[in-house]
Amino acid sequence: MENQRRKEQKNNIVSFVPNGDYYFKKALKAIDYDQMDKAYKFMKRAAELSPNDPHILMQFGIMEMDAQNFESAYECIHTAYSLDPSEPEYVFFLSEVSGCLGIVHDAKKYAEMYLEMDPDGFYVHEANEILEFIEFEDEIEPYDEEDGEKIIAQEKARRFMENGSFQEAIDVLEALIETYPDLWPAYNNLALAYFYTGEIEDAKALLNHVLRENHGNLHAICNLTVIAYYEKQETELAELVEILKKINPFDWDNRYKLGATLSLIGEHELAFKWLRSMSKRGYEGDSGFYFWLAQSAYICGYEEIAKSAWNTLIELDPSKKGLEPWEHIDIKENVDHSNSLEQNRDVIVEKITSKYGAHRMFGFFLLSKSAHKQEIVAHPTWIDLSKYNGLEKLSLAYALNHQFNQNNKIEKYFERAMEVAEQLYEKIGTVTVEKQYLFQMWFVLSERALMDSYEFKNVNALAAAVEYMFNSTITSIRVTKKEYAEKYNISVATLTKYIDDLIKYLPFDSK
Repeated sequence: MENQRRKEQKNNIVSFVPNGDYYFKKALKAIDYDQMDKAYKFMKRAAELSPNDPHILMQFGIMEMDAQNFESAYECIHTAYSLDPSEPEYVFFLSEVSGCLGIVHDAKKYAEMYLEMDPDGFYVHEANEILEFIEFEDEIEPYDEEDGEKIIAQEKARRFMENGSFQEAIDVLEALIETYPDLWPAYNNLALAYFYTGEIEDAKALLNHVLRENHGNLHAICNLTVIAYYEKQETELAELVEILKKINPFDWDNRYKLGATLSLIGEHELAFKWLRSMSKRGYEGDSGFYFWLAQSAYICGYEEIAKSAWNTLIELDPSKKGLEPWEHIDIKENVDHSNSLEQNRDVIVEKITSKYGAHRMFGFFLLSKSAHKQEIVAHPTWIDLSKYNGLEKLSLAYALNHQFNQNNKIEKYFERAMEVAEQLYEKIGTVTVEKQYLFQMWFVLSERALMDSYEFKNVNALAAAVEYMFNSTITSIRVTKKEYAEKYNISVATLTKYIDDLIKYLPFDSK
């Protein structure tokens, strides 16, 4: 009976999963209030959840056009048209986005098609303007119908990868390079998809093929560098970094790729050089650009530049609020983080990918304090929501600075449990190899207590209780309740009460 009750409690933690239509309506509401950043975020999520809804894809495509993300817009609008070719509106916007991409033949074709389908339609004037503009050109550039196919396929693969559907992306990209064997961007993206699915050797082989056939391809060199960094291949990484240090790219795309890669692997001074050179010349990048610029600037000591870049990032992507580098990276001199688990990327990854729920909860607590937070969160395979139960999802939300609902009992109790961990962290300081077992003990206890709807009423007393329980079992030095009661400013009687509360959650019944 008790196990059934706990199972029901567990299953009720996440009870509402919004669909594409939900986010579409939220996007429309945000548009009504002129909250375009929110509208874009909601519409993007709607398109991700409803990939076969032509109306949602169409609206997101228009927003991508407004953001000048024309390749993505083309893929969305073309997919909407493929799903419903009888809708004139889709045909018109396919003409417009084709013109934005310079695919003049398609722009002309779809504008004429729109006028035939809906001669009295809403966009007749705009369609005629497109045709008039084309007529003013001396001649239409020779049409390569493959251009549109390449754009659609690469954007489709990009969306699959962003959504974590790597096998689907691999299928699209493998077919693409078979048809277009010199389309090097597709090779680079395919290599990343291989890497994200654990096919490390296939990824490296593909990138080396690119470098043999397309000498000096910077994206391939950067991707090999990222793989060497994640796989801790120190010798290969050092050799690749030396190559990157000698490269002086001219165009924005390559400067951005180089700067972001260098910042990711910890070469912040050189990363700052390239990213700052772009911002000084008026480059307006995406949210990723401002993230890496802010991080490299802060670590290099340019705090004002870092904060300015971060403010721009928050305008583009409000969800990054709370990930400020100065909140997680200590650049003061003489601060030793060598034994600090919250700054040890490999330990955090090991914890959050553990098969034990309490370990994952502890890993997300470490993540909340780590300078590697963005790097870990951005990795496509380290965090897998499909494998987490409700408590683990709440722990991830906590690491990402989610604001919990105090009117929801589960969220309220969970937040109190995390306050106990914070109290331990404040009293003990950095989480060392030796001290990690105290925190691990707390997350084992708190996981079981949360499943029992324990209320965690006295945070101080609970922190004192778990520290007393831990130290009384691992040290030969005699510890007293009075010592820990004074440390946490509570009475011995209160400490005893909460020790008794926690004892029943010790995993005596585990095998």
